Amino acid sequence: MYVPFEEMPKSSKIWIYQSDRKLSDEEIAEADKIVKEFVESWAAHSTPLQASYIIKYNRFIILAVDQEYHAASGCSIDSSVRIIQELENKFGVDLLDKMNVTYRTGEFITHKTLVDFKKMAKERAVNKNTIVFNNLVNTIEEFEEFWEIPAEESWHSRFF
Repeated sequence: MYVPFEEMPKSSKIWIYQSDRKLSDEEIAEADKIVKEFVESWAAHSTPLQASYIIKYNRFIILAVDQEYHAASGCSIDSSVRIIQELENKFGVDLLDKMNVTYRTGEFITHKTLVDFKKMAKERAVNKNTIVFNNLVNTIEEFEEFWEIPAEESWHSRFF
């Protein structure tokens, strides 16, 4: 059962998938349709989930489930991953590799492998004040407060 993202409880569980490139507006429109159809029928053991999603910056797909209404099960989480894999195949992007870093360079959003980001930190091309996307946040509340933060306030701090 789809609920607008802004109406979801702050305690809702989230999963963040980042693209290795910016998606075009046409790809976003198609992804939006596919993800919305999925979320509208997302269920755990035949029980509809109270769920939502948003797509941010033409790069991030964020799925949310109100775990207090009904918890997502392993099978329901697997079904969400299959939708993400479908989008990967459709658009030729990587959405599941968690060993990548996305950060801001001024107004631009940049995506690097973890190895490249570590190298850039060593070369001081990025620093502790670089705004990074902390995709390890678990709830909408954490997402709103700790998703876009200086590297020194996230797990990325170990590189500085």
